[in-house]
Amino acid sequence: MKKIIFIKFFFLMQFLNLFSLEPKLNEIISNFNSPWSFTFIDDDRVLMTEKSGNILLVNLKTKEKNIIKHNLKITEDLQGGLLEILYSNQNIFVSYSEKREKGKTSTSVAKAKFNINKLDFNNIFRAEPPIKSGYHYGSRLVIKNNLLYITVGERGKGMIAQDPTKHPGSIVRIHLNGKIPIDNPRFKDKEKKNWKPEIYQIGVRNPQGIALSPFDNKIYLTNHGAKGGDWFGEAKYGENYGWKILGWGGTNYTGTRIGPKWKPGFTKAIKYWVPSIAASSMVIYNGAEFEEWNGDALITSLKDQSLRKIKFRDSEFIEEKILFKDVIGRIRDIEIQKNSGKIFLLTDSGSIWSLQR
Repeated sequence: MKKIIFIKFFFLMQFLNLFSLEPKLNEIISNFNSPWSFTFIDDDRVLMTEKSGNILLVNLKTKEKNIIKHNLKITEDLQGGLLEILYSNQNIFVSYSEKREKGKTSTSVAKAKFNINKLDFNNIFRAEPPIKSGYHYGSRLVIKNNLLYITVGERGKGMIAQDPTKHPGSIVRIHLNGKIPIDNPRFKDKEKKNWKPEIYQIGVRNPQGIALSPFDNKIYLTNHGAKGGDWFGEAKYGENYGWKILGWGGTNYTGTRIGPKWKPGFTKAIKYWVPSIAASSMVIYNGAEFEEWNGDALITSLKDQSLRKIKFRDSEFIEEKILFKDVIGRIRDIEIQKNSGKIFLLTDSGSIWSLQR
């Protein structure tokens, strides 16, 4: 009898232990106005952008919010406004839709020294040519080996992504001061001598996620397709993801076919989604909170309102798991708290959530 009771108790404890290890969502702070991006500056504080132009210093522990003054002139226009923010070694990098001549705008990037009183930004990159469109800015940023990688959307202009003499529809790589690396594709490949000197890769549509993996030191990105055709893949030097020759499995919003999902001569993604999930931000997980996820991609979505975990190795897809869906709304951004490994999510509705055990 005692043995039976012990066995029942043992399995009950195992069940409770498994239940306690399930990820739990908690809303940390809310009431932000169209937030787009956030970045940790220490364990408790983040900097956040609101599309209208605000940069906020937010304490996740005390719930204190403070607006930091800055010198950028922001025009919020459809998908444009103040977008990505990235903190690195006392420097702040932001991407935004910069107002140019004759009603045109560009994906631009500015840099400032961190100061809680005022940020004095200087432009270090602007996409050329400026385009009259409020769509597809891309705008995510990541640093690798003291080089800044920038995703530049094709602004809804399709085949411009196949024109390497123009920035829209590309991945850009520059030094942290805006100077051009001398080993970019234009300078190393005779067939690419007409490429814009900042361009690292071409053929993307609207890449809204980019991350550096600490495990293989590669850069990965997500790309928002048309009606279907979202993907997750690796940023590859001098290559071409194929938009709008390829449709990645999707169609135009009118329903007409774009092109094949993939064909030789173009970069092949690791994972495609048809229909579209509206892939937004991403990270390669590295932390203690969910140690078994280390090396996996965590990808957020807008339309699908989900957080997905992609297991892959050597650019080969292994499996996908939907961690949750239709719970907190459209998820715009994701960050990992470095010391704890807890996951933080930013929603379009204006809240920051934590995912932890």
